Amino acid sequence: MIMRILVSVMTYPSLSEKHLETVCTAGFREDGSWIRIFPIPYRVIYADDDVPRYHKWQWIEVDVKKRTQDSRPESYHIYNIDTLKIDTNILGKKGKGIDWNLRLQWVLKNKTIFTNMSELLALTAQNKISLAVLKPTRIERVVYCDLRKKDDGKSMEKFADKLSKLKAKYQAKLLQLNIFEDNQDIKDSFQFAEKIPYKFSYEFITEDGIKRTLMIEDWEIGALYRNCIRKDGNEEIAVQKVIQKYEDMAKKDIYLFLGTSYEWHKRNAPDPYLIIGVFAPPKNRQLDLDLFPV
Repeated sequence: MIMRILVSVMTYPSLSEKHLETVCTAGFREDGSWIRIFPIPYRVIYADDDVPRYHKWQWIEVDVKKRTQDSRPESYHIYNIDTLKIDTNILGKKGKGIDWNLRLQWVLKNKTIFTNMSELLALTAQNKISLAVLKPTRIERVVYCDLRKKDDGKSMEKFADKLSKLKAKYQAKLLQLNIFEDNQDIKDSFQFAEKIPYKFSYEFITEDGIKRTLMIEDWEIGALYRNCIRKDGNEEIAVQKVIQKYEDMAKKDIYLFLGTSYEWHKRNAPDPYLIIGVFAPPKNRQLDLDLFPV
């Protein structure tokens, strides 16, 4: 079915055995309800700069189909990528400023804004929901974990091994498809997303009074860390800048976009959610500018 979707979530790229690299996209249908589109090999598709790409807060129109292997109610996949149409307008973009009220209308439209995490988890256990907007009572702080020190660095070693295999697979595919290109052209045609060695999380409390810690997996946090590293060349400074940015957002009129991990949801984990987007309009909406480049 052809569906119009306002993109509001794009997660940081992750490796995929089948698609090399994928990005989970989620957004709002025209009636305001959530939809998840996965998998999308976003950066693989758009490795060619001549191909128009969509961004957050753009309307897209595309032929989608319910994912039969994913029982989560909001999960779809693109059935025909050739049907993709992108509205060039960025919703609420006004020069260097943002019409936060316009975007907030879509965040609030036709959906429950959860203020109690226990209530959300109860519905999730019944498989009634896997994407949600949560407004916490209070965000305590941002915490981080160095993946190189976690489980003796095994997760980073596993990533490096998987990346090496996928790079070899990618090169083999390109050699088959582009046998007349020189090796340098093939090598430079696509670069896998850099693995961020840190995981950042919000510690927060909702109306149930329980303190929880959820990882932040949105595209922006990875891009922010990479930009800080490029600018400062110092991991400690980069980490502190990320923490400061997200703690500053926590002081605003913050809403957390939550999504369940497919594996955790399938296993009926007691708390399967990740923070897949942070929406933080300023309390004085007219004076604040956009937090990130769109």
